[in-house]
Amino acid sequence: MATLPVRLKFWGVRGSTPTPQVENLGFGGNTSCVEIVAPSGESLIFDAGSGIRNLGNEMMRRAAGEPLNVSLFLTHYHWDHIQGLPFFVPLFSPKNKVAFYTGLDSRPVQDVLEGQMSKPYFPIGLDQVAAKREFQVIPEGSSMSVANCTVTPFPMNHPQGAAGYRIEVAGKVIVYATDYEHGDPRLDSVLLDHARNSDVLICDAQYTPAEYETHRGWGHSTWLNAASIAKSCCAKRLFLFHHDPTHDDAFLTALEAEAQAVFPNTHVAREGREIEL
Repeated sequence: MATLPVRLKFWGVRGSTPTPQVENLGFGGNTSCVEIVAPSGESLIFDAGSGIRNLGNEMMRRAAGEPLNVSLFLTHYHWDHIQGLPFFVPLFSPKNKVAFYTGLDSRPVQDVLEGQMSKPYFPIGLDQVAAKREFQVIPEGSSMSVANCTVTPFPMNHPQGAAGYRIEVAGKVIVYATDYEHGDPRLDSVLLDHARNSDVLICDAQYTPAEYETHRGWGHSTWLNAASIAKSCCAKRLFLFHHDPTHDDAFLTALEAEAQAVFPNTHVAREGREIEL
């Protein structure tokens, strides 16, 4: 029997806030959410921005009434990375189990997520949803195995902290490194080491180099830095991610061409795009 490919799909690619304007819909207006489907058919989800709502609906459709075991990895708890969670339909079925993982150990993940859905912010608390729930911090320097995937978190330079992830599955390597600002020598080196020889590098590129000059310390990087990382770590493909709310489709199309002049196999992440590895 032929081995099934690893599949990756972008369900949300925008940074900071959803942007459902018509001029943004080519690349997408939902905030961060990426799905990796292992050859076993099991899904790993990275971040729970507004894009996770559509993903949850699709997962329930695929399951066709069978139980779901959901593995959700969070980079950090800023609003654009968790705002879709209350609308993630698999949470509301007693057949399902949702495991929340993070490489960020600044606060207990259960406390943070229950606080998000507590009164008066949402009518149903996370402790009231029907699905079984688990919460786990992956210690820095360690890895865990889920669905025959090895997931290794690593720290990134971002206000209040954030974790990137290196995912190894079926001989392929995917690195998810959103919400990262270059300029910290130690953490720059950590990212480079974890991204080395990756098949796919998904990297923060919220700003242009000119925009970055007025956004230092905001926790985000540039397309030029992302392209430089991809070259230095010998990544095969680079996907620019966490698009600024002010960057419409025309802007991102032009930006992609600029980035390809530095690292030819660069793509601007597009909501709904699915790739096979």
